[in-house]
Amino acid sequence: MRLAILAFTLGILALQFQPELPGGPILGASGAIGLALLVAARRWPSLAVPGAALIGFCWAGGWAMHRLADELPSGNEGRDVEVVGVVAGLPQRFENGVRFDVDVEHASLVVPARISLAWYRGWRPQEDDEFHLPPAIRAGERWRLTVRLKRPHGNMNPHGFDFEAWLFERGIRATGYVRKADGNRRMADIVMAPGYLIERWRQNIRGHFQRALADAPFAGVLVALAIGDQRAIEPELWQVFARTGVTHLLSVSGLHVTMIAGLAAWLAGWAWRRSSRLMLRLPAQKAAAAAGFLAALVYCLLAGFAVPAQRTLYMLAVVALALWIGRTTAASRVLALALLLVLLLDPWAALAAGFWVSFGAVGLLLYVGAGRLGERHWLATWGRAQWAVTIGMVPALLALFQQFSLVSPMANAIAIPVVSLMVTPLALIGALPFGEPLLWLAHWLTEWLMRFLHWLSATDWAVWQ
Repeated sequence: MRLAILAFTLGILALQFQPELPGGPILGASGAIGLALLVAARRWPSLAVPGAALIGFCWAGGWAMHRLADELPSGNEGRDVEVVGVVAGLPQRFENGVRFDVDVEHASLVVPARISLAWYRGWRPQEDDEFHLPPAIRAGERWRLTVRLKRPHGNMNPHGFDFEAWLFERGIRATGYVRKADGNRRMADIVMAPGYLIERWRQNIRGHFQRALADAPFAGVLVALAIGDQRAIEPELWQVFARTGVTHLLSVSGLHVTMIAGLAAWLAGWAWRRSSRLMLRLPAQKAAAAAGFLAALVYCLLAGFAVPAQRTLYMLAVVALALWIGRTTAASRVLALALLLVLLLDPWAALAAGFWVSFGAVGLLLYVGAGRLGERHWLATWGRAQWAVTIGMVPALLALFQQFSLVSPMANAIAIPVVSLMVTPLALIGALPFGEPLLWLAHWLTEWLMRFLHWLSATDWAVWQ
């Protein structure tokens, strides 16, 4: 099974590197042949690998054809279009206005299902004249807007950020801006759908952080740890994180999700064992597993469901399910199933650097933890894992980012326990009403950590390029 899942992944990657999307007949033939090979693999197991690769190729191609079909006709570029839609994610303020994504419900012309808009402030600002300022935009609101759209365009600089691929991965097939029009108005304060309610919840938490930490220099770091919104972090800080090798801690990583799930499982198991009636109904171990998975699910939804969080959630789901049905599951099988689920739901996850860093790091940890190097003290085990990930990820980091932090072991030795065991829990609890004192405590710890990271980053030998 594990080899078949790896072959499925390679099939998806093969599709991504094609100079142009194969036609429907080629994709259909690939899927049919792959399915036939998988059926024949019941008698000849070696056929499962090429069969899974062909299925992966067909799967990614089918998703790509579906998304490419959702496009803005060239004749509708640059024309005024009246759309009715729902703000689909966290709006982002910038110097000249606000940007936000919209799920289109109705439009006067043919437009894609999801578009990205900018609402600029007026170019003739007057003192105290709010007519020229964009209104407050909140996730989950329904708006009627007059917009002008264009197809996504981005620079193709070598090793640069691929803006078009980033939009394509997110399902955004047109970008544009809001035109001044009398018909621009908010039609509903909230659309009662689960996805929009979650985005509004995330925005309310972000607003809570911004009010409580209005002038704090590292408020964006706490927002990133709590809800996965990294866009408030200054570019200078990203340079420090990259040079010290702790960028992974600024996303809602598997380490954070596992920590939250473990804490919830421990609390649930402790409370469950206090009641003999509950113990007779369900073993405490199963109740703890269910509580841990639910806590991980809530945290992943709060954090925007990024790839590292997805991977960990699926792994926890497999472990919890195995515990409930009384079966033991190898760690490598759990990781493979998580890989399969991520790519089934989002084939474009394989284009993200975080996808490879996330699964690669977990794979190295599983290898080191498999007991191949003998039993040692827990401190030696922790150090061995740290060095295994640090050294083992060098080729991937050099290929993906063209640099590697030489001070990463020292930085992570301090940053991992501080961020995962102190800052992140304090930030999450501080998101609750009246939690401002805990937010300031989390910020104080972050400030001290940043002083240490700045010192490491300033050394001449911090990065190998």
